[in-house]
Amino acid sequence: MTAPTSIWSPLRQPAFRGLWICGAVFFIGAGMQTMAAAWLMVELTGSSFLAALVQTAVFLPMFLLALPAGVLADTTDRRRLISGALIAQVAACTLLAALVLAGWGGPGSVLFLVFVCGCCTAVLTPAWNSSVVDPVPREEWPQAITAIGIAYNAARAIGPTLAGLLFARLGAGWVFVVTVFTTLVMWESIRRWPPRAHPPSSLPPERLWGGTLSGLRFAWHSRIILAQLVRVMAFSAAGSALWALLPVIAQRQLGTGAEGFGLLMGCLGTGAVCSGLVIGRLRARFALDAIVSLSCAVFAAVMLLAAWVRVPSVVYVAMAFGGAAWMATMSTFNTATQASAPPWVRSRAVALHIVSALGAFAIGSAFWGAVSDIAGLTAALVAAGVVMAAGLLLVRPFPLRMGALHEVTQGTPWDELFVVDEPSPSAGPVAVEVGYRIRPGVDQAFLDTISHMKDPRRRDGASFWRVYRDLGEPSRYVERFIVASWADYLHQRARATVADRALETEIRAFLAEGESATMSHYIAER
Repeated sequence: MTAPTSIWSPLRQPAFRGLWICGAVFFIGAGMQTMAAAWLMVELTGSSFLAALVQTAVFLPMFLLALPAGVLADTTDRRRLISGALIAQVAACTLLAALVLAGWGGPGSVLFLVFVCGCCTAVLTPAWNSSVVDPVPREEWPQAITAIGIAYNAARAIGPTLAGLLFARLGAGWVFVVTVFTTLVMWESIRRWPPRAHPPSSLPPERLWGGTLSGLRFAWHSRIILAQLVRVMAFSAAGSALWALLPVIAQRQLGTGAEGFGLLMGCLGTGAVCSGLVIGRLRARFALDAIVSLSCAVFAAVMLLAAWVRVPSVVYVAMAFGGAAWMATMSTFNTATQASAPPWVRSRAVALHIVSALGAFAIGSAFWGAVSDIAGLTAALVAAGVVMAAGLLLVRPFPLRMGALHEVTQGTPWDELFVVDEPSPSAGPVAVEVGYRIRPGVDQAFLDTISHMKDPRRRDGASFWRVYRDLGEPSRYVERFIVASWADYLHQRARATVADRALETEIRAFLAEGESATMSHYIAER
């Protein structure tokens, strides 16, 4: 197997290998905690809804906090951010273990402390995901991200299985004790292999709110990223039914105990690991949409089978196929998102992927749990399978592809910034006009080409963009866009990619002989 398709290539890097191993330990602990909390909730309450709420408590914080955490990861010290979140998580895990061991852990306290741990994980995840691939060359990122996915899904196989065995013999409290130590392992890896520092910049720093808006604006106006986010949201919302209702499937459908539930989770994780070992070769041979569409169909079939079949061995085998489909889809989305975002917004793109995937997962878990309580387990799983299959209708309006290197590499600005009196960073709004005097007879081709500048301008900071024709001189056109402040305009100039500069070259090819584009800047006074 060659380097472009082998997941072993990035593992030759010592720093990545160490972070990968310690991350796997942390994922195992998280899987153990989720399984133990869900089964404890079943024992304490017998409610499908409350058992499904454990998944919501784990993943809803991602929906609430991942994007602000992504802004912090893009603009602050990632080592301090990750370490602080891990220390807080150790404290919450320790308190949860102590309460359950003492017999004081009721449904409310368990859900609350699981939610706190979820908040800590949400804060550190964008920073960790964007920094763990730092030691790896860009061309090996897909393999590195797939390796991380394998570790995560192997943890889904190992963690719940271990938790089921430990829960059956010693109880939930000791499972939570183990999670304390797995979190400390993660903290030690960050101390030993800290994330790479952000490159120094003379630009004004982004604030939390402004950085959040920048990330949202980038995703909305980047067609590649938007397509990935919409697709992952649809897949995760429908697929969450199977994950959230596994305890109920184990207890009511199959009649197994905690060990059987752990085995169901283990089969899902095992299938995911097997899929991860071959997904690189599949991506080299097939289009992304083909892989994702087939995986959606397989996962929908697994949910329908789980709704009707009551033979444990058949359901276990089906879960392995479901795990393989889940891994193939989610790793493809994750890889495409990270590879399609430039460095200035990569953590925010990761955060938005998390918000879309796990936010939909959390809300979907609560929804399908409620449907199960009202209409029954079989009806909930059948409805989820139908919704998953309907998601294939998104292929045409939201096609998937990987971003190319020139689309994420910073380019050199066409024009020097000449202003007599540079305003303060907060001054604005700023209006920018670029004038073009073009050759006769190329108006329509010019307008078709310059229209492609709308998305890059809006994506990188503009709140308004338009092209005007000069009524006094029909061969002259003006491109006009508005940015909220001078600082935002400076950031916008720095964010333009090599692909954007190539588009500007195409536009300037329409200029009349001897003419050049003229740029003017205006600052709002009233």
